[in-house]
Amino acid sequence: GMVSNWTKIPPPLFKKVVIVLIDALRDDFVFGSKGKQFMPYTTQVVERGTSYSFIAEAKPPTVTMPRIKALMTGSIPGFIDVIVNLNSPALLDDNLIWQAKTAGKRIIFYGDDTWVKLFPKHFVEYDGTTSFFVSDFTEVDDNVTRHLDRVLKREDWDLLILHYLGLDHIGHMTGPNSPLVGPKLREMDNVLKKIHISLLSKEEASLPNLLVVCGDHGMSETGSHGGSSEGEVHTPLLFISSAFEKRIGPLTQPKLVQQTDLASTLAVGLGLPISRNSVGNLILPVVGGKTMREQLRFVHLNGFQLSRLLQENTPAYEKDPGYEHFKIAEKSHGNWIKLYLEGNNSEILLNLGKKVLKQYLEALKILSSSLSKQVAQYDMYSMMVGTVIIMEVLLLLLLSFPKALSSRAEFEVPLSPPLFSLLFYLMCLMLCAVHVIVCTSAESLCYFCSMSWLTAVGVMMLISALMCGILSAIAKIFENSRLPLKNPVVSSSRWSEINVLILSGTIGHVLSLGASSFIEEEHQTWYFLINTLCLALCQELCRNNFLLKEYDPQHGTTVKQNFDSIGEASECKNIDIPAGGNSKLGKASSSAEFIQGSDKWISLASPWIILICCRLLRSLNQTGVQWAHRPDFGHWLTSSEHKSELSFLAAVSLLMIFFLVQRRCSLVSKIAMALGLLGVYSYRAAIGNVVFPWQHDTKDISKGITEARFVYVFVLGIVFTGTKDLLKSQVISADSSVKSTGLWEVYSGLVLLAALLFRPHNLPVLVFCLLIQTMMTKYIWRPLKFDAAQITIMHYWFGQAFFYFQGNSNGIATVDVSAGFVGLESYVEIPAIFLTAFATYAGPLLWAIHLLCYLSSEVNRDSAAVGHGCFCYALMRSIPVAIYIVLVTGLRYHLFIWSVFSPKLLYEGVHVFITATICLFFTAMDQNHSHKVQD
Repeated sequence: GMVSNWTKIPPPLFKKVVIVLIDALRDDFVFGSKGKQFMPYTTQVVERGTSYSFIAEAKPPTVTMPRIKALMTGSIPGFIDVIVNLNSPALLDDNLIWQAKTAGKRIIFYGDDTWVKLFPKHFVEYDGTTSFFVSDFTEVDDNVTRHLDRVLKREDWDLLILHYLGLDHIGHMTGPNSPLVGPKLREMDNVLKKIHISLLSKEEASLPNLLVVCGDHGMSETGSHGGSSEGEVHTPLLFISSAFEKRIGPLTQPKLVQQTDLASTLAVGLGLPISRNSVGNLILPVVGGKTMREQLRFVHLNGFQLSRLLQENTPAYEKDPGYEHFKIAEKSHGNWIKLYLEGNNSEILLNLGKKVLKQYLEALKILSSSLSKQVAQYDMYSMMVGTVIIMEVLLLLLLSFPKALSSRAEFEVPLSPPLFSLLFYLMCLMLCAVHVIVCTSAESLCYFCSMSWLTAVGVMMLISALMCGILSAIAKIFENSRLPLKNPVVSSSRWSEINVLILSGTIGHVLSLGASSFIEEEHQTWYFLINTLCLALCQELCRNNFLLKEYDPQHGTTVKQNFDSIGEASECKNIDIPAGGNSKLGKASSSAEFIQGSDKWISLASPWIILICCRLLRSLNQTGVQWAHRPDFGHWLTSSEHKSELSFLAAVSLLMIFFLVQRRCSLVSKIAMALGLLGVYSYRAAIGNVVFPWQHDTKDISKGITEARFVYVFVLGIVFTGTKDLLKSQVISADSSVKSTGLWEVYSGLVLLAALLFRPHNLPVLVFCLLIQTMMTKYIWRPLKFDAAQITIMHYWFGQAFFYFQGNSNGIATVDVSAGFVGLESYVEIPAIFLTAFATYAGPLLWAIHLLCYLSSEVNRDSAAVGHGCFCYALMRSIPVAIYIVLVTGLRYHLFIWSVFSPKLLYEGVHVFITATICLFFTAMDQNHSHKVQD
């Protein structure tokens, strides 16, 4: 009967518990110089008071919802929670809040409404504030504090949770070194002082109260979070109670604990069962004041819970070193109990107790780390089904390459019914049989098995149809290869350096995705590729202008043959090479005559100018992981003492944007563009980023909602004008000039939107983007007469490089959340998601739309050019994504799967969605050509 008593829940150690969670509270905000300066009361409690302080390490992804889950369940949430973070569903896992409610404890909550969504009907009283409206620093916290005086006087609660968001919002908008951080920390210090004094005054002799201060995650040097840098994963964890001994002696560095340890520690403190899936360890100093027997009982409870979790997750659990250690400690514990019951109170008993405690702690540590590694249970069946579909689509795209890049730009998959109807039905039957076997034998819950049978059969039919399509395409290729070649000269065309670079660059980039360091520093790959491309273009221009001057007629055909294909598989003949010179400029057909006089030298200098632009952009934003902490020009500009320099740069950048964009706009759009760009500067001045020359004091800072909406009106106006022209060109007249003007105006509207959403120090990125596009159009692509496929791939490469020039990386921390709230008074989900996605992917998007503008405006091009561009763009996106999904599946147990590979997968997923939208737009714009082909 003695052993069964060990697993009974002991009585609570604390009467009332208050948890104050300060969002994005970094450890150095409390334990560093900022803490001493702005949080004097908290610092005094930490250094001299009855408290225990720790640094809690959070696991990535460091965003609010998964961190609340970790704090309350003690388990490690999956990476999909980053997406679910936008709209949190109710938490169904066993958790501290549910256990407290079941035990009859009354819980009050004020703060971030994520808690209300995660724990519906758990609180006797609550008031939720939205966490996504990041430009609100004050009201969001005042809404929490206004309830404090009333609640602290009352006796009708056991657990009070307060979640303050202001600090996180300041971080998102202005960074951790902002002058706004200090006053906010002081405000938090006063709140903690009020709560602590109130708890001390209400204490009874029987049970003390406990105040817990923690952060859900920290913030990076740019003020964002989501990644795994030290600033993002290290948060302070303070336990303050009169039950603890007063701290004496010199202050030591706080010990590192896991964030998941809080759930089991609070469960013991409140006299509740430890959450079933918790992988956390009991933080021993919190119960250190209790007798040895009680301490051993607490750690045994924790060990028993961890070993049971291990048994559920591991078939060979008995061989696990943590389990073996636990069993040894349990045996020693039994011997200690025997001695204790015999009434032996000597020094030997105490020393033996300490030894048993040490054994238990060692066992807990090993069990916890073993479970943390096993937490990721992968749904392999669903993953395999998804991977098969993606690989089939990629294979189909590759097999359709020759046909899609032919003069008709057809993308069709010939299915021969007599041959494949039987195969299709057989494959469907076989896959359905596999599905039934897997779903009936699988022990764990499978996402694909939980789908309705109709959906599952639809997926099986899709897989079968794709497979039949692939086999048809292969059969067609074999059939064509037996036929004699109509044009044997084409096969002898030699590869140009550009083609070799494009192919090797694509393969090299795809291979680099298998290494975590290459993913962390992917920007370096793209910077290297565009620099190499500029050098190759320089060589091509020199050859075009000097070496082949005397062989103009022949050179025309060499260029045609050189640029016939990208890969050997393509075999596409005469791809949209302009037939003669460019009619717009009225030049002769010879490419050497095309660039004359000063234009020739500008053309030769253009690759070098582009290289200089790219080098300047690299020093604007440090990105990646290894060197992200290094100071860059962007940090220098955004510091408060350089506001006038930033204002000057922003003003010059906006003027340059107007100058580069207006050249092809109608008069109405030019006026709208000028007013819109003026509105952009006014918006930034209103929120205090920049100043007008006549402004002296910056006291009157607003949210700039009126100014931002003023700009939105012009954005919509310009896009509407462009759309009207596009519809006119599609429906009424087949005039290509109307269509190209319409496309350019849509592009101009998007440039204006990007100017509004970009932070002021990032406006030069937009200027250089437009400048490089202008130079390449006039001085590189037109003179060298590249085909649509090559121009598409160059646009894609530059789009990828500009994604990183903006300051983005493959870590979630670099997403600028504040862009989603420009001009919004409150959080509105759809516009916020759209604006954030647009601001993040502005580089690739603007280059893709520019590609469409360029291919549509080139009147000499083959009518299939837009179709070629669309196909190549889709293919360039599909290859890395498909290969990466296979790599991630293989590397699912890699050490950096959550911190490096998973965030990259999220980025790739969103990028694929954006690419699909772009390709739909391309297809819609290509309708005109399809009518011509039909005619």
